[in-house]
Amino acid sequence: MSNEPAKWFFDRISPHLMQLHAIDGVVYSGRTKYQSIEIMRTSAFGKCLVLDNKIQSSDLDEFVYHEALVQPALIAHPHPERVFIAGGGEGATLREVLRHKSVTRAVMIDIDPDVIAICKQYLPEYSQGAFDDARTELKHVDARQYLADSRQRFDAIIIDLTEPIEEGPAYLLYTQEFYQLVNERLAPGGLMSVQAGCASLSELLNFSAVYQTLRSVFPVVKPYQVDVPSFGGPWGFCLAAREDAKLSPVEIDERIAARRLNLKYYDGLTHQGMFSLSRPLRQELERQTRLITDTQPLYIYGQS
Repeated sequence: MSNEPAKWFFDRISPHLMQLHAIDGVVYSGRTKYQSIEIMRTSAFGKCLVLDNKIQSSDLDEFVYHEALVQPALIAHPHPERVFIAGGGEGATLREVLRHKSVTRAVMIDIDPDVIAICKQYLPEYSQGAFDDARTELKHVDARQYLADSRQRFDAIIIDLTEPIEEGPAYLLYTQEFYQLVNERLAPGGLMSVQAGCASLSELLNFSAVYQTLRSVFPVVKPYQVDVPSFGGPWGFCLAAREDAKLSPVEIDERIAARRLNLKYYDGLTHQGMFSLSRPLRQELERQTRLITDTQPLYIYGQS
């Protein structure tokens, strides 16, 4: 008698690679104004949030992704108070920001209110009450337009967006023009972090293009990666700033302890590993020179 699952979810990691997930059940399935959304139970990763047929978070490893996205930037800042988040509909990025008691204001912009409502209902363990925190300002507008219209300055800007697909809502938030706007909205000593896509040597178009585009705007750009199994392997991120904030592993651990952060993944030694890219990965990120602009956007599954 076969033990094969009755249903499989095909998660496209790249145009050339797919990962199969055995489905135990579907918690929610629908479509918003902007994207398709599913919450499914998988055998390997537990509940997963899926947007436009790509896994965004899973029970097993969401803390790895969200701590990697948020904590390097906020720990590097000596006293983060004002933080801007673009995307992050499940609320876990907001959760990580609000761990820092110094934060007095967290502006979260997600254009799709339906995703947030569905995640609050079916994935409340991801946000852990962050949406109800008095420091949270949640707005359902275009993140780029909000920054363009605002004169506010932020100590950290966290970009947690879906990848730039042609029909998706996020492709103009990966461009040189958008990163220039982000730079203008950073306060002195401010930092930006962004998820940059697959970090596998076979699929570096998104990671390398984000890295090179950020380098055309910021004097300091540091690429890093973590292993996110539900995403199919290594995942890339970039930290960008006007000035380099160099912290040793010991100093990182001291800041985590001083701020009384209860983290599951990120610490000084992990930071060292995240930012220690392999030689071939470093070489490939430098070799590729594709820049993303408003007139030449990047669609990872379309024309590039």
